[in-house]
Amino acid sequence: MYHRPRITVGLLLLAATLLPALSFAAETLAATRDLTATTTGLAALGIFVLAYLLVMAEEFTHLRKSKPVILAAGVIWAMIALAYRDTGDSHIVEAAVRHNLLEYAELMLFLLVAMTYINAMDERNVFAALRSWLIKKGFSLRQLFWITDLLAFFISPVADNLTTALLMCAVVLAVGGNNPRFVLVACINIVVAANAGGAFSPFGDITTLMVWQKNIHTPEGVIDFWAFFSLFVPALVNWFVPALLMSLTVSREKPDTDEAPVRMQFGGGIIIGLFLATIVTAVSFHSLLQLPPVVGMLTGLSYLQFFGFYIKMRERQGRPDQNGAIGSPVAFDVFRHVARAEWDTLLFFYGVVVCVGGLGFIGYLTLVSQVMYTGWGPTEANITVGLLSSVIDNIPVMFAVLTMLPDMSEGQWMLVTLTAGVGGSLLSIGSAAGVALMGQARGVYTFFGHLKWTPVIALGYAASIAVHFWINAHLFD
Repeated sequence: MYHRPRITVGLLLLAATLLPALSFAAETLAATRDLTATTTGLAALGIFVLAYLLVMAEEFTHLRKSKPVILAAGVIWAMIALAYRDTGDSHIVEAAVRHNLLEYAELMLFLLVAMTYINAMDERNVFAALRSWLIKKGFSLRQLFWITDLLAFFISPVADNLTTALLMCAVVLAVGGNNPRFVLVACINIVVAANAGGAFSPFGDITTLMVWQKNIHTPEGVIDFWAFFSLFVPALVNWFVPALLMSLTVSREKPDTDEAPVRMQFGGGIIIGLFLATIVTAVSFHSLLQLPPVVGMLTGLSYLQFFGFYIKMRERQGRPDQNGAIGSPVAFDVFRHVARAEWDTLLFFYGVVVCVGGLGFIGYLTLVSQVMYTGWGPTEANITVGLLSSVIDNIPVMFAVLTMLPDMSEGQWMLVTLTAGVGGSLLSIGSAAGVALMGQARGVYTFFGHLKWTPVIALGYAASIAVHFWINAHLFD
């Protein structure tokens, strides 16, 4: 079953500090007013902080995280509209909101297609079959430690870091569930590997997707799809350094397993191929035709729709698959997989984008940009972004950087992409993968259990930054 991702949040004051704004045309930006010290600005900031407090308390209140931020988004922009109503500049507020909605719509539709493919693969037992194969191979605990980490690192660039971490954790629990020490170390390294793998691919994490779709111009040119793969070696180092040290604590014993084997249903392999074809389509539309990547992704969704129609006809005719099974009594339906998308996450993303867009419109972006990117410098600011990502969800943090759009080299943009992606590994609450595994391996993989290994993970974090400066030095010119 595909688990719903949970977006992590962190320190309240730090969240209030990194509040992004919108990118406007020069004439629109000039027409906006600084409301940071007014009643409207302070009240809007307080509403966002309150909404984020409710998001942070989701584990205890069971109130879905999308609800408070959606409400806050509407209230914040209503307050802004009232502040501009008597100035005759209401059209500026309307244009700003529409700009927010356009940015969100592109990302939401892109993610919706990816989630639909993942759910379709899950329904065809693609992930269950991989898990069953790993369990039945009889690997030792140390071998399983390395195999699950390697798979997490190389699957997450395509299947996203959360799905990958949940899959690998299921394998670890099934094989080594009676060995808490092994489960703890394996879960920690799965989180590190999944986050690192997601950092060097536009499809591995929402933040990398945001950077790619932003179409950022640097002195070296536009950051394209292939630029992200310059982070492969730094990301590999980020995972390998702590993995090597952690592996020394894992025994070589072979656990016993008695789970029944699971086989992939008809069409699972083809759906994987169609997903890869969809990625190629999105990249080609963006790189060759200068169209938004979401157009290519939606085109790729039609591949699944046509193949889903074929599966539906086949199953209605009662034709057996390669395993001899006749097929599910419930016909394959692509729109059922669309409905199973993580709507709470998508709506939370809407609330965050619109809320922080409104706060940025008020003027808080200018304050943050002056302190971090003008006062500290891009290197210090980008490394700090990674540290903040360990306690604050990296989506609003990266959205803040993207809406500031500081004038940086391609190397610096890749640095902030790397740090925002892997910084969440420093704490168990720093990424959706970590939070999800705390629930999946409840009582074994814990916040304080992860915290004991934070110095080792920080060593990998520092090493990955150093390697990035070394092998990608030409990107900083």
